[in-house]
Amino acid sequence: MRITKLHGLAILVTAGITGAIWYHYPFSPARGQEQAASPEGESVLKTELYETSLILPWRQDVLVLTPWLAPIVWEGTFSRDILNAQYLQKNLVTGLVTFAVEKYVQFVEGFMRSANKYFLAGHHVNFYLFTDSPEKIPHLQMAPENDLFVIPVQNDSRWQDMPWSRMDTLSWYIQRQFQHEVDYLYCLDVNVQLLAHVGVEIIDALVATISSWQVIPQHEDRAHEPQAATPGGQGDFHYTAGFYGGSVAEVYELTRACSEGGMEDRGNGVEARWHLESHLNRYLLHHKPTRLLSPEYYWDTELSPSVIQVRRMCPVHKASS
Repeated sequence: MRITKLHGLAILVTAGITGAIWYHYPFSPARGQEQAASPEGESVLKTELYETSLILPWRQDVLVLTPWLAPIVWEGTFSRDILNAQYLQKNLVTGLVTFAVEKYVQFVEGFMRSANKYFLAGHHVNFYLFTDSPEKIPHLQMAPENDLFVIPVQNDSRWQDMPWSRMDTLSWYIQRQFQHEVDYLYCLDVNVQLLAHVGVEIIDALVATISSWQVIPQHEDRAHEPQAATPGGQGDFHYTAGFYGGSVAEVYELTRACSEGGMEDRGNGVEARWHLESHLNRYLLHHKPTRLLSPEYYWDTELSPSVIQVRRMCPVHKASS
């Protein structure tokens, strides 16, 4: 039978939609085949082939798929019950890293209470809290499935230097410790409050969060919006440095690249406009995230809700100097 151009187009569209739906779930067969190498050359992704048969209707008011067929997670685009069941079968452990140095120690209690309640609730999470003031960390009652590790660090004299120190410290600990303790690792600012459940829908090989400034209507004032920190200011999306993560191996490569980029800038007497966020966006331009989180997952409180149905976390007011 002769295939017309119309038939060919229909086949391509159907294949694209099917592939996107198949790829939408983090524990699908496509995901199980992504065996990334750890810093020591061994696989840290312990996923197996698993078939997800549920297909949910997608939202029509927001972008739910990137040009490279990575899903963009919004409320209404996933079933947490299905994903929870898959995650539990894998016996996975996820780590959450945050840094609380100098004045940011004051945010620890609020951050930990909300994260302990809402971050991967019901699943095993290792919380890694880096701080220069371990004696100021209050006693925190953790959920039975969660563990808190307070790790002392030294602070830098210039606040601009702290992001590079964080990246260098994080890559060092991934290589020597975290890769043996967790399967996935996420990094989150400490001056954040979780307001709703952040579940296993965030789990994937390389995960980035779209900046909330990118989804406001075109006619609204964008005077304070950061430009995409990529060569020539061009990029697919602008990602916030407030929340990112993925497999231990992928996060190791990301943190190492950002640390090296920051050190190179300092050696050349250059300072990126948005510091860590600039280098994070540059890295993700060339290493596409396998899953994007919508601005629901890091919503700027200065903006109106717009298309946001659920604000899962928001930064709180920064500490005074």
